[in-house]
Amino acid sequence: MTTKITWLGHAAFSLDIDGQRVLIDPFLSGNPKAAATHESLPADYILVSHGHGDHIGDTVAIAHRTGAKVIANTEIIHWLIGKEVANTHSQHIGGGYHHPFGYLKLTIAHHGSRLPDGGDGGNPAGFLITTLDGHKIYFAGDTGLFLSMSLYGDEGIDLALLPIGDNFTMGPDDALRAVKLLRPKTVIPMHFGTWKPIEQDAAAWVERVNAETESQAVLLHPGDTFTLG
Repeated sequence: MTTKITWLGHAAFSLDIDGQRVLIDPFLSGNPKAAATHESLPADYILVSHGHGDHIGDTVAIAHRTGAKVIANTEIIHWLIGKEVANTHSQHIGGGYHHPFGYLKLTIAHHGSRLPDGGDGGNPAGFLITTLDGHKIYFAGDTGLFLSMSLYGDEGIDLALLPIGDNFTMGPDDALRAVKLLRPKTVIPMHFGTWKPIEQDAAAWVERVNAETESQAVLLHPGDTFTLG
């Protein structure tokens, strides 16, 4: 069994987990780095980490077109129901649930979550996914550095997806410290280069991770796929 992770630009990913298509934060329309469009992207599940427009993105349009089940916190789910998204599942930080693609637990993220119309998007979150064959994928979401990342690392992370863009999230220095706390086998940077305020030298960060930690950093370009398994 293999899991394929495709970076769609910004913090948007498409995961193929044993044939189950899982989208994370599908911000495509208005994303200058988007490697796909919401009109054609397949989805069985959509995970939304928080309410900001560059993360909830095209969730409504994709859910309407595909019937995908949307998983997010309760506040975001209530908002989506108001947008006539019928197939939903709400969770909250610290809570886990066995979905057909694996076990999903919502994790801490230090950020905001206001929805595009100004409504309350609840608490921002990250995702810890345990696939059906036991691989653990940690999507940090939009967050700053926090010491409890070491507790997630204790679980044995195979792949971490970490923001490095700064200004709104961790920058390269704090993201490197996050790697040292999480101790993943592999780490992929995200949430950088979309706009000028979050421009970063991601290649240089990858070199630092590979030189200063025991983790293997991999630099993807929008549309690139990493295979886990």
